[in-house]
Amino acid sequence: MSDRTEQPFALELRGIDKRFGAVHANDNINLQVPAGTIHGIIGENGAGKSTLMNIIYGFYEADKGDIFVDGKKCRISTSRAAIEAGIGMVHQHFMLVDNFTVLENVVLGAEEGALLAGSLTKARTELARLAKEYQLDVPLDALVEDLPVGLQQRVEILKALYRGARILILDEPTGVLTPQETDHLFRILDALRDQGVTVLLITHKLREILAATDNVSVMRRGAMVDHVVTKDTNKEELAELMVGRKVRLKVDKEDAKPAQTLLKTEDLTVVDSRGVELLKRVNIELKAGEVVGIAGVSGNGQSQLMEVLSGLLEPTSGKVQIGDTIISAEQPSDPASVRDLGVAHVPEDRLAMGLVKPFSAKESALLGYHEQEKYNGKILTKTKVIDSECQRLMEEWDVRPRDPNLRSSLFSGGNQQKLIIAREVDQNPDVLLVGQPTRGVDIGAIEFIHKRLIELRDEGKGVLLVSVELDEILSLSDRIVVMFDGQVVGEVDAKKANERILGMMMANVIPDELKQADKAEGDAA
Repeated sequence: MSDRTEQPFALELRGIDKRFGAVHANDNINLQVPAGTIHGIIGENGAGKSTLMNIIYGFYEADKGDIFVDGKKCRISTSRAAIEAGIGMVHQHFMLVDNFTVLENVVLGAEEGALLAGSLTKARTELARLAKEYQLDVPLDALVEDLPVGLQQRVEILKALYRGARILILDEPTGVLTPQETDHLFRILDALRDQGVTVLLITHKLREILAATDNVSVMRRGAMVDHVVTKDTNKEELAELMVGRKVRLKVDKEDAKPAQTLLKTEDLTVVDSRGVELLKRVNIELKAGEVVGIAGVSGNGQSQLMEVLSGLLEPTSGKVQIGDTIISAEQPSDPASVRDLGVAHVPEDRLAMGLVKPFSAKESALLGYHEQEKYNGKILTKTKVIDSECQRLMEEWDVRPRDPNLRSSLFSGGNQQKLIIAREVDQNPDVLLVGQPTRGVDIGAIEFIHKRLIELRDEGKGVLLVSVELDEILSLSDRIVVMFDGQVVGEVDAKKANERILGMMMANVIPDELKQADKAEGDAA
């Protein structure tokens, strides 16, 4: 990958091999990461990226192979050994104690002596230096639970640096960030690199790989298939290396032809048992023949909106209208009744709500529709019909392996997702509520799912899409509604939207161009 010989690599892997039973998770992995660089690791779901990072950080120990840090061979069998070798890791799901302060979280596990006061004083001084040096300003006395996710991520980075990390692994670091927070994270990574810190960036977002890294290594089916210099590659080449075939990254679609209103909400409000407003007077409308995207950082009411619309959660006030049917606190509904109104639902969390892991694929493929007449005889279920229907769905949606009797939990995330979407779309619904349709899904499966959602729109159905992936929202949507803190901040035509505009709206800031457009419309009226 490099002919650089004047100094040892910050990190070098030689012949790393790891098996879990019959699964060859890492197959003879070789990797060289120059010091003071940002190195991207990409690959499809199940390519072996996480296993490899967990080996580097000591969660797993390789069956074979060697790890070298700064040219010295290291045995990294625990996370403590990794930290002692100068390796830190920021996990996708933060490892913070919510009701501790930032300072307490940083010191936790790195205390010196029996008295905590000395450790806290030392940490405060060192963190002030680190914050200034790396653009990592965080209020040290604030409770972590009171910080936005972007600042919580900075706390994780500070924790690693405070422990002396010279190699920093970031696993899918932008999944919960706004575009503006992502841009700031990349500035932080640049500052780290300038100070000699080596960064390993694991992400499935090719745009971010191209924007942030110096070099990229591509994994496929447990093996390392190529190493490339970032400035010499592009999205299309990286996608092909990941999948092993050419992939269309752009969603081809014609202009929407919206027709009658299929679903709308009026002042929809949800208050939880603690009296907290989760939804605040939400007004949205979905028409036949369009995709309406709901954008926002996770936790801003999108999940509750989908739960109300699918019948899983009752509104506190306001109403939902589906066709001629009204759903309200006085006229509540349930998921089965909503399905009968022609609404299908692909939940955000496929494992918690979309399928039952111990069930076979054929059982998950009819979940929620199992009482339909075609599946049931007078006494027993029609086993042959169920097998045949599942086999058909698997072939139409390219679900692999095509085994209706295989336990649902044994399919990859992408194939689980295709099975769930296939089940819902096969009901020919008027409205499809789809949450995070490609979360954790391989790039090849993303291409397939996006194509089918647009086909559904073109058949005159209404698709309401919730996604934290702005590329996905922008590619699929005809109109985009942005939510912040449980309320609708605004709506924008997808043709006029971009990541900057949406990112500002996701932070509850209306961009100047939208204000000017609203003013022009008001003057014209």
